[in-house]
Amino acid sequence: MFKTKKVRIDLPRDQRTFTSTDVAKIAQVSLRQLQWWDERKVVSPRHEGHKRIYLAEEVIEITVIAELRRKGFSLQKIRRVLRFLQREMGRRLADVMSSDSHLHLLTDGKSIYLEDQQDRILDLLKNARQPMFLVCVSDQAKRLDEAPPKKGVRSETPATIARRTRAAS
Repeated sequence: MFKTKKVRIDLPRDQRTFTSTDVAKIAQVSLRQLQWWDERKVVSPRHEGHKRIYLAEEVIEITVIAELRRKGFSLQKIRRVLRFLQREMGRRLADVMSSDSHLHLLTDGKSIYLEDQQDRILDLLKNARQPMFLVCVSDQAKRLDEAPPKKGVRSETPATIARRTRAAS
C-alpha cells in the first residue's frame, strides 16, 4: 500500500517559516519529540522532502504544548483541549494565544481552563459545557464608589442615637 502525500497550499513568500531545529530550540524540545507530535497529528507541519517546515502559529502551539507537558499535563489531556478548541470554538491554540484574542488559557496545575468571556471560564478537561461564572470583587467595589450618594439620608453617629433615646424617655 502506498502512502499518500500530504497536500498543503503553497505559502506566500512573506510568511515566516521555521525549521525543526529552530522550533526545537525555541520550544526546548527534542527533534524526536517534534517528529512524534507530527506522526500523532498533534501539530502537523508542512513537509518539503524530509524537512518539516513550521509556520509561526504552529511554533506557538508547540511552545504552549511543551510548556503544558513540562507542567505535568498528559498529551491526551492536551489533545482534548485542542479538539475542543477546534470543534466547539472553531479555533486553533495559536488563535487563543494571539495578542488580539479575547480568549485566555488558564491552569491551576490540575486542569486547563478557557476564559471565553470576561466573566466566564470553561474547564476544558471536565465538563466544558458547564461554565463557571466569575464575580470580580474589585468591579463590585468600583460600582459602590461610582454610585451617587442619596440625598436626605444621613448616617447616625452614636451621639445622635444617644440624644434621640434621651429625648424619647
